Amino acid sequence: MIRKFILRNSDRFLSRWIVLVFDLFIVIGTYVASVILRFNFEYLDIPKGIIGDKIPVIACAYLIGFAIARSHIGVIRHTGVSDAWNIFKGSFIAVIILGALSTLSLNFFQPFSDFLAVSNSILLIHFLLNVVILIGTRFLVKLLYARFQTSHEVKATRVMIYGAGASGIITKNTLFHDTSREYQIVNFIDDNPSKVGKSIEGIPIISNEKAFSIGHLEKNLVDQVIISIQSALPNARRNQIVDQCLQQNLQVKVVPPVSSWIQGELSTKQIKPVRIEDLLERDPIVLDSENISRELRGKRILVTGAAGSIGSEIVRQCLHYQPEQVVLLDQAESALYELELELKGKFKNFADIANCVIGDVRDFSRMRRIFDVFKPNIVFHAAAYKHVPLMEDNPYEAVGVNVLGTKNVADLAVEFNAEKFVMVSTDKAVNPTNVMGATKRTAELYTQSLGKKVEGKGTQFITTRFGNVLGSNGSVIPVFRRQIAKGGPITVTHREITRYFMTIPEACNLVLEAGCMGRGGEIFVFDMGESVKIYDLAKKMVKLSGLDLGKDIEIVEVGLRPGEKLYEELLTGKENTLPTHHKKIMIAQTQTLNYSQLLLALDRLGAAHQGSDNLELVRALKSVVPEYISKNSVFESLDLKTALK
Repeated sequence: MIRKFILRNSDRFLSRWIVLVFDLFIVIGTYVASVILRFNFEYLDIPKGIIGDKIPVIACAYLIGFAIARSHIGVIRHTGVSDAWNIFKGSFIAVIILGALSTLSLNFFQPFSDFLAVSNSILLIHFLLNVVILIGTRFLVKLLYARFQTSHEVKATRVMIYGAGASGIITKNTLFHDTSREYQIVNFIDDNPSKVGKSIEGIPIISNEKAFSIGHLEKNLVDQVIISIQSALPNARRNQIVDQCLQQNLQVKVVPPVSSWIQGELSTKQIKPVRIEDLLERDPIVLDSENISRELRGKRILVTGAAGSIGSEIVRQCLHYQPEQVVLLDQAESALYELELELKGKFKNFADIANCVIGDVRDFSRMRRIFDVFKPNIVFHAAAYKHVPLMEDNPYEAVGVNVLGTKNVADLAVEFNAEKFVMVSTDKAVNPTNVMGATKRTAELYTQSLGKKVEGKGTQFITTRFGNVLGSNGSVIPVFRRQIAKGGPITVTHREITRYFMTIPEACNLVLEAGCMGRGGEIFVFDMGESVKIYDLAKKMVKLSGLDLGKDIEIVEVGLRPGEKLYEELLTGKENTLPTHHKKIMIAQTQTLNYSQLLLALDRLGAAHQGSDNLELVRALKSVVPEYISKNSVFESLDLKTALK
């Protein structure tokens, strides 16, 4: 009945005048109690008139104090520290008034002392009782309201909060005030030994070992763990915590950074389940921003493939370093338009320093016109076709964009005296087993040899090589997420297949850093950390989704796709690395091919590209990249014929 009454009237609030009258009744009651306490419950010893004669003055003094402190205007169900402070302040003002009246009446207005004079001991006892009961009743009402407003039909979610700092306390308060469902905070967890064994607002702080013990979890029926740590939590430690939760079939959520809270306030809607991308990220890479700024400030920058995953992030980061001009080049009209709208909203000067240009890197005359008009100082070449199975079926397009398109842009960079040409390559260019990787390796070879040809007197050619990028178009994670949403099955090509992963910002940070430190001819290889088994990644995504593998959803092996490797490499068998000043960036020691000989090979490739025979085109590609051995592809026949010769 009480619950129904509260729910029915949850949008109504008591009048502040009713609250004020209620407070004054408490003041009168606590005054009577303080007099009784003062005389040790000896009722016969209480002087006549000490209660009845003085109550009007006591009530008036507190009325003035509450009016000045405005302690009656707060909404009781949302009482907080500021409301408690106002009650204390109002009561203190009343005590000062009463003390002053008592002193004046005894010394100057003795005829009024029967009404105005109150002993200091009674004033003090009354003040303390008053503050405790007024504040206590407000918090009691708040507690009862929160308790009864949630329906009995909703099972309370039992939560452990990881982190007993300021963020953890805010998270606890946010859950407590959530009216959409009921939460019960079982305990805080903290890695700081000095906090373990203590409590916050009655909620114990325990160690990690105790929190995830079978006995503790079964006794407290824990449903969920919320990671609420705003300080720099190492990614390795975060992954350990998540793994502990998943092993115990606990749902894991994370509190976002304070910077993303809505107007500085956290809501339960912002506390999201942990994403697999969060677990694959590594500790932030610290860049030499001064060096990057020195290289890019005041420069004219051309980014090809600017609407793609990597190209668009390169543009975003370049815009922070105050370039003179940034040219965004792409053939994808809609994607480029959407990027333009996004960047206009983020950068106030975007329209003044940026130009969005539609163009295809295969169109030499169009590219020449762009170079002639904008005369870029630095070129970031991110335009490429990258999807392995599609390029295996469409080698004409792969060669056209990845090889001939790169040659067009590189040649024009030399002709128009660009200072640097930075090419975005891939780990699939290493010992390639597919058309896409072979075309990217060919592009690496050409830009290296061209850089050697103009070394010391022209454009510096720099190549950056890294693996799969989280969140990029066609990434495996969005595919798995869609399959899970549909109820499965999740498809993996092979149980043992592994890949390296980086985030888009991380990859582009390293591209900028490598581009700035490069002096020409280098192939920069990035430290990708440990490779990840795709099958294990799929299993973890299933657990993070709250599903049981084999019961709610299945993982199915479908076999390697044409040209696909089990394991990616960052170096060929003939390559070693040299360190740089950045521990995450290394230089691959490679052999540079003679420019004239490579140009002849590319001429033959270009001639094959003019025809319609895919086998001849790929044969010409294999002659440029001898280590290119096809796997699980129709082009394996070319390797067999070569081996039989």
